[in-house]
Amino acid sequence: MQIQPTPLIVRLGVLLLISICFVLAPVSQAQDTGTESPASKGEFLGAMESVYPDWFKVSFLELEDDVAEAAEAGKRLMLLFHQDGCPYCNAFVERNLAQKDIEDTLKEKFDVIEINMWGDREVASVGGNVYTEKTFAEALRVQFTPTILFLNEQGSLALRINGYYDPDRFRLVLDYVSNKREKEKTFDEFMREQTPEETQKEIVSHPYITGPVTELATRPGSGDKPLLLLFEQGNCRNCETLHKDIFSLEESQALLEEFDVYQIDMWGRDAFTLPDGTTTTGRDWSRTLGISYAPTLITFAADGTEVIRSEAWFKRFHTQSILHYVLSDEWREQPNFQRYLSDRAEHIREQGIDVNIFD
Repeated sequence: MQIQPTPLIVRLGVLLLISICFVLAPVSQAQDTGTESPASKGEFLGAMESVYPDWFKVSFLELEDDVAEAAEAGKRLMLLFHQDGCPYCNAFVERNLAQKDIEDTLKEKFDVIEINMWGDREVASVGGNVYTEKTFAEALRVQFTPTILFLNEQGSLALRINGYYDPDRFRLVLDYVSNKREKEKTFDEFMREQTPEETQKEIVSHPYITGPVTELATRPGSGDKPLLLLFEQGNCRNCETLHKDIFSLEESQALLEEFDVYQIDMWGRDAFTLPDGTTTTGRDWSRTLGISYAPTLITFAADGTEVIRSEAWFKRFHTQSILHYVLSDEWREQPNFQRYLSDRAEHIREQGIDVNIFD
């Protein structure tokens, strides 16, 4: 018997119940004043403004010229996409750029240009196409800030980082790009070399995992539920944080119940079958997909369409919003995840609930 997709009305009902879970805790803690009044709008918390260093290049945003000028000086071009109030951009400034060795490397080997993903300055891309900052970010499908693009001497992409990396990992990024290692190997191959395989441990399973990855091809929710793939490794502090501090929360659990969830060991050598019939291993599949960050989350709609990836460090609000983005089908109407985040935060606040985007 063929499993029929869950009717839209049922899925919407489930999302409504999940939303109610977000509301109940604050409401239950409110004191009864004996009067009825409209709920006040929740606060917007966690936003942080950033001041970018004065040693960043002052550019007319004619990127072909910027690439040429950098190459003439023996440097490469780094484009930093950011937005106002972005706490992860602030972390990049306050934690990464505050490290003297990182600052020195960037000054010596890169010209750094900041681009506001909602800005109106004119940008001429390599190749001569003209955009505003906003439409340029849209054309490049910038979904997270900071997003960092490193361009080589010809203006081609050497590496792209979608989200915030901590200082230690960012140092490896600078090593990879400044030494032109993309000519020899991919970034995920380079990163694998930094962690010897013999130091790896087995990944830890959790109750919300649907089953072992060996059962992925015959998953129970195929065609009915969206799919969440967690690419992890055993000695991974960020993986532990994801499970302990985010996925353990009641509202996260409610979201996860609506997915089929599978863990993939990025170092695994055991063979399993993919839904398309291909046989692979966790190690090979991670390499094929270009996975270099643990944990990486890849989400698929029930029809098999890949929706969005999380390939960097994100906290509770952003992680839960990624899951809700998939479940709500908002991605079909709103392809820009940052706009969706703003709309979702506003909707939650209208219910009288505070939103902390860096919690």
